[in-house]
Amino acid sequence: MGDNLKTAMAISATGMRTQGFRLKVVAQNIANVSTTADRTGGEPYRRKIVTFENFMNRELNAKTVRIQKVHEDPSEFRLKYDPTHPAADEQGMVQLPNVNTLVETMDMREAQRSYEANLSMIEASKTLVSRTIGLLR
Repeated sequence: MGDNLKTAMAISATGMRTQGFRLKVVAQNIANVSTTADRTGGEPYRRKIVTFENFMNRELNAKTVRIQKVHEDPSEFRLKYDPTHPAADEQGMVQLPNVNTLVETMDMREAQRSYEANLSMIEASKTLVSRTIGLLR
């Protein structure tokens, strides 16, 4: 297989790995959409955000993408009135996670489309290799 095809497939595989990781973080956020603190003064689950960075892969001699970091979203928590909850404050308000399922769904779709685009690139590369081998027979 030519070096260009191997490089293209490796770059796509890197993209698939990073988007797969992003999907796991989105799933974690959605799973914790209702996770509150278990005591007064505690904080509920805080949404996680994945950031990426370009990375020069010396082995491939090409720029790829990698996870830069996973950090917590600093936005405000949602509030709900529930004076019977163990984490309720003096006014009966409970802090809820700063997870918005609509935003998570959009992030999930974006990551899924990016994953699928990288997969399509790998499939196209495999098709080119198969056709090349067929021509050489």
